[in-house]
Amino acid sequence: MALSVSNLASSLSSLSFSSQVSQRPNSFSFARANSVFPLPAKSARRASLSITATVAALAEAEEDTMELKKYVKSRLPGGFAAQKIIGTGRRKCAIARVVLQEGTGKVIINYRDAKEYLQGNPLWLQYVKVPLVTLGYENSYDVFVKAHGGGLAGQAQAITLGVARALLKVSADHRSPLKKEGLLTRDARVVERKKVGLKKARKAPQFSKR
Repeated sequence: MALSVSNLASSLSSLSFSSQVSQRPNSFSFARANSVFPLPAKSARRASLSITATVAALAEAEEDTMELKKYVKSRLPGGFAAQKIIGTGRRKCAIARVVLQEGTGKVIINYRDAKEYLQGNPLWLQYVKVPLVTLGYENSYDVFVKAHGGGLAGQAQAITLGVARALLKVSADHRSPLKKEGLLTRDARVVERKKVGLKKARKAPQFSKR
């Protein structure tokens, strides 16, 4: 028994461990074994997975956009300007050119689906379809839109006016119901300009007597 204990003590004394950290990140080494054991880098894996998912989503979005561009060009030969049923709407700084064609109720804005372009906002989507719903044409026409300027809210309201004006070219009888709902009136309200000496259009700096 004493012999085995002495043998164990001598074997342990012969082992020399080194606590030096290797230059490689996320790893440690033993001097006796001369081998490196890498530690799992969870953060790096998560980052690589998120980057891969983002790249895949972007590639898929580009493919969908290309397909929609081909679809719009096939439906609108000659482009927007060559179409007959077209209307232009404006709101704030936004301008929307709208083309109507007989279809099933699709709405494509800037070569993207309306729900995706308007970020799924139900109010903005309702703005786009109000003129068609008023006349009962929500499933009778496809709407193709080129919009620029302003924000999404302004563009949605500009599309409303553009669709209403395009419906007037379908039939003059549409004027009365559209006008009754106020869909043919151009909303002229815009942001008031800033004045010299004021912080905003009417907001003045604080006045102090002392």
